[in-house]
Amino acid sequence: MPATFSIRRARLSDLDRILEIENASFRKDAYDRKLFAEYLPKCGGLFLVALGRRDICGYIITCTRGNLPRAEVISIAVEPTAREKGAASALLRSTFRRLRLRGIRRLDLMVKVTNRNARRFYEKFGFSQVRLVPGYYEDGRDGVYMSREV
Repeated sequence: MPATFSIRRARLSDLDRILEIENASFRKDAYDRKLFAEYLPKCGGLFLVALGRRDICGYIITCTRGNLPRAEVISIAVEPTAREKGAASALLRSTFRRLRLRGIRRLDLMVKVTNRNARRFYEKFGFSQVRLVPGYYEDGRDGVYMSREV
């Protein structure tokens, strides 16, 4: 039986746990506390956390693009021990619902070309590759720009 997750807006008091998940997921490429603190007010109701049985086990940050009917997934991560149990799917589904309520019609994201698991996950949710972005990431790796209608 799949795990059940509740999804809610991230709070300032969640940042320590979010940073733990971020560091476990992205190691040297992890965002810092300051950046997460900036996204809280900037992305508001689209910075979400997934709660498992005991604690926060994942997060997603999505921001709208000004007055355009578009949004972008900035980051999504799930604690390594909670992966493949549905937390990322629950976060993405909740994001889609919230975007539809705001009249957003398209959701975009960037993913490392080498991150095959993430690319398969996004494809499962209907994202398709728009273009390859050479040298997008700080380590020089290429990015894959993906998009889908909400």
